Amino acid sequence: MKRLIYILALQLLGMGMAQAQVPVPAPEQPGPILLKGGFAHLGNGQVIENSLIGFDKGKLTLVAAASTSVDEGGYTVVDVSGKHIYPGFIIPNSQLGLVEVSSVRAMTDNSERGSINPNVRSLVAYNTDSEHLPTMRFNGILVAEATPSGGRISGTSSVMELEGWNWEDACHTADMAIHMNWPARMSRRFDFNTFTVSTAPNKDYDKQVAELKTHFSDAISYGNMAKMETNLKMEAMQGLFDGSKILMIHTNAAKEMVESIRMAQDHGVKRITLVGGADALMVADFLKENDIPLIIPPTHSLPNRTDQAIDLPYELPHLLTEAGVQVSLSHTGMLANSRNLPFYAGTAAAYGMDKEEALKTITSNTARALGVEDRLGTLETGKDATLFVSEGDALDIRGNHLLHAFISGKEVVLPNKQQALYERYSNKYGHKK
Repeated sequence: MKRLIYILALQLLGMGMAQAQVPVPAPEQPGPILLKGGFAHLGNGQVIENSLIGFDKGKLTLVAAASTSVDEGGYTVVDVSGKHIYPGFIIPNSQLGLVEVSSVRAMTDNSERGSINPNVRSLVAYNTDSEHLPTMRFNGILVAEATPSGGRISGTSSVMELEGWNWEDACHTADMAIHMNWPARMSRRFDFNTFTVSTAPNKDYDKQVAELKTHFSDAISYGNMAKMETNLKMEAMQGLFDGSKILMIHTNAAKEMVESIRMAQDHGVKRITLVGGADALMVADFLKENDIPLIIPPTHSLPNRTDQAIDLPYELPHLLTEAGVQVSLSHTGMLANSRNLPFYAGTAAAYGMDKEEALKTITSNTARALGVEDRLGTLETGKDATLFVSEGDALDIRGNHLLHAFISGKEVVLPNKQQALYERYSNKYGHKK
């Protein structure tokens, strides 16, 4: 009998650990919810110090000061006095859900063979069971752009919610952008023997650019044909010319930025977003004049050039914003470190940006860059109830401690495998919080 009880206890413990490690997708919002008394950071530069944030059926229904007269009888009221409320952070140009362990080929599904693949859809490869996703939610990242990579035209990205049973559940906005990697005039090679970077001219630059121009011209001709056999690559491109898709241009050098944007404009592309932009300060006026949103690498990185100040990446969001460029922050490198997105914005705030302006770089600016500003990025009535409550300043690693998180009104489970392991070994070694 004792043995049976012991076995049952072990099974229950295992079930508890499994539940902590693999959070179950949240059910639909059961009824109206009202967050009362928190510091609401709206994502548009404004703050309501004592707020009422109400939402129902996945949509925000009330964003107001606590002095507003509201009948609370129909709400489930959550007292968040002294806490901070934010719109869910958005990470663009990410391979979350597409890559699990990058060194294992069977666990990556972010690229296809061939150079021109506009018809490849990251959407159907998105894995809602990825162990990366709960660790992102724990820091306030609730939405991601699942982005393909490789080749000249990598494929089509989609905006995904970091919650759901499958990719159909998680899809927020399907097939919203096509990603183009513009060829570099100069190739860079890192020498591990000397730890230096050498550069050499790209002899195939003109040929590679000509191939892209030909593809865009062919796509235009295809769209003008009265009757045609379906060509998946040409069909996928049509959204660029009618404005239903965004062209995401990946490039870093100043001259290539100008050339790639002008090529796209000459071919009738309606909406363009630039990704990379390490040298964007050199062409800030051009980006401002052409109203090109810019998604830059993380502030926690080294300068692109050896003659630049070591802290330039920290200041870059502030300098570009002052120059009139709309800036969003992204992540490059080890995928697990994407969770640091809010702290990239915090670093930008420490190096010149106003704190609420820095918040825009991971909320409203990103929503506009991805074309989903009508539903995400700010706390406004009518928009998706994708938001969270933090114990303190969510852009500061010391204050970013989430108490509640909602994706389209559904309250998601925050503890994950990392917290389960923390508790496990804290109990073993007697460590107390």
